[in-house]
Amino acid sequence: MSTNPTDRLRELLEPLAVEAGLDLEDVKVTQQGSRRQVQIDVDADGGVDLDAVADFSHLVSQALDESNLMGEAPYVLEVGSPGAERPLALPRHWARAEGRLAKIHLVDGGELVARVLESDEDGALVEVQPVKGRGKPKERRLEFTEVARARVQVEFNRKEDEHILDAAEDIVDDASDEDDE
Repeated sequence: MSTNPTDRLRELLEPLAVEAGLDLEDVKVTQQGSRRQVQIDVDADGGVDLDAVADFSHLVSQALDESNLMGEAPYVLEVGSPGAERPLALPRHWARAEGRLAKIHLVDGGELVARVLESDEDGALVEVQPVKGRGKPKERRLEFTEVARARVQVEFNRKEDEHILDAAEDIVDDASDEDDE
């Protein structure tokens, strides 16, 4: 068994996450004044909803109390998801990011902004966005060994989503027409 408190915490929580159908993404313990802060990130295919986070938080709290792993000192427990700009560190992260834009820092020092098209255990096919909108996007196969770090980017005005917005406006317009009758 590891002597590192974070590793021991991860060992305790990993089976609970698997049982709950979640992936344990990150565990951090930091000192915040007189108490410790325990931050846990979980994820799943299709994402996690608030109910899953709340249920897992309850399981974690109970397990921590029963294990006495945190000792007698007070702590604050926070359970959440990796967030919108999640890091892409494992093949499953890349698979969950398919269709999303990512900022990718390469081992050789280069940097790409690319859309993840598909991925497997060894790498991902990405569509590299043109610099300053000049040119056309180009597909490129990236092996994970080429990637130093990568992170999903938030997009506010994605062109492919416009048809969804148009359809939503049609539904609202149809509902308004029915209310007028």
